Amino acid sequence: MQAADLDKLRAEAQQIIDKLKTERDELKVRMHLARAEVREEWDKVEGRWHELEHKARQLGAAASTSSKDIGVAMHLLGDEVTHAYQRIRRTLDS
Repeated sequence: MQAADLDKLRAEAQQIIDKLKTERDELKVRMHLARAEVREEWDKVEGRWHELEHKARQLGAAASTSSKDIGVAMHLLGDEVTHAYQRIRRTLDS
């Protein structure tokens, strides 16, 4: 993997983390009023969030040979967390 590709992957990772952190922070504020089933989903997605943060840190420190694999895993995990936050938001809004 070229250095420019690695820089692009790291920038994409940071964008995903920043977007999801904002979403997470907004939902955390509303969680104190949430029903039990929403809290269960929140607890599950919190574990995935921490895993995503870990992948982003790995990507930042990775050599170019492993960066592509970490980047792909991070994107999949980011999509999973995004969809979970959307489900939680819909439940809270209903």
